[in-house]
Amino acid sequence: MKVLILSCSTGQGHNSAALAVYENLKFHRVDCEFMDALLFAGKKTSNAVCKAYVNVANKAPKMFGLAYRAGGIISNTKTKSPVYFANTRYARQMYDYITGNQFDVVITSHLFPAQTLTYMKKKYKLDILTLAVATDYTSIPFWEETRLDYYVIPHRDLIREFVKKGIPREKLLPFGIPVSAEFAKHTGKEAARKELGLPPSGFEILIMSGSMGFGHMSPLIRSFLKKFGREITLVVMGGNNEELKASLRQRFGIYENVYILDFTPQVSLYMDSADLLYTKPGGLTSTESLVKGIPTIHTAPIPGCETKNARFFASHGLSYYAKSTKEQIACGRLLIQNPPAREAMKKAQSDHALPQAAEHIYEFLLQQELS
Repeated sequence: MKVLILSCSTGQGHNSAALAVYENLKFHRVDCEFMDALLFAGKKTSNAVCKAYVNVANKAPKMFGLAYRAGGIISNTKTKSPVYFANTRYARQMYDYITGNQFDVVITSHLFPAQTLTYMKKKYKLDILTLAVATDYTSIPFWEETRLDYYVIPHRDLIREFVKKGIPREKLLPFGIPVSAEFAKHTGKEAARKELGLPPSGFEILIMSGSMGFGHMSPLIRSFLKKFGREITLVVMGGNNEELKASLRQRFGIYENVYILDFTPQVSLYMDSADLLYTKPGGLTSTESLVKGIPTIHTAPIPGCETKNARFFASHGLSYYAKSTKEQIACGRLLIQNPPAREAMKKAQSDHALPQAAEHIYEFLLQQELS
């Protein structure tokens, strides 16, 4: 079995899910390769698309939300979208690479290559196993215009939504969103804090902005310092947003209990060290926190699929969803001062977490190969 895994760098979540699958297949000694699908259209195109996505989502989130809603309106099973046709332009290059390297399976964690594969199956009669991995807790616009063999979805409770959007029930695999194996491991709080150089005792809040540094954190930090002073530790992840990190360090650098971090590969360990997590509701980070079992407050989302993620988590008791800073602070105080509420959320997370999604994908591929 030889597997090609395709993603796109429009947000790190798609890459993280794809790499989790890649990591697991490599563990099982499967011959596999990971690629950015947009590179088939050229490096300049890949960079331009990803840069445009980040800029619009970060600097004009309302515009991003309008585009998402517009996509939902025109999305249907009978006609193809402009997005679909844009992703057919590099189909020949992708087809030649897949057939030339004799891949048996293609897995994609992004809509764009799923659309390209759909076109290839029709135009070039591509006859290999194809799987899509949905990385949000909703059926995003235009999934229904794809025609892959199977779709790995985040949760069984989303089956009805995907079917309603036009994906056949028999193609849906509710394995969960794949996360790196490190998130299934749990280091004790004391050990995690010691390794990270954090205070060994006291309540610790982890505030994450996402890989691109979204969010308005200052009011949140200021409020907790005013209310709890040195009684709590605040660990802030600013992602790759240098401007955000510089601003936060200027404002809060004098506080010994506030840690402003650069981009770090130790997210799993920081989650183990914390008692409470604030994060925007990206599909991957939300899944990682779910697998970790850390009480979570979802902050203001990028309008669109992240809004759906936050609503899904809140409706299942897996997080609190608070749009305004005032609401976020109120939810935080509630969870800090109410241990039973934290335990109830952790119990719900334990009931719904699917930490072995990548392993289930491997087992499914193995069954397909043997059948």
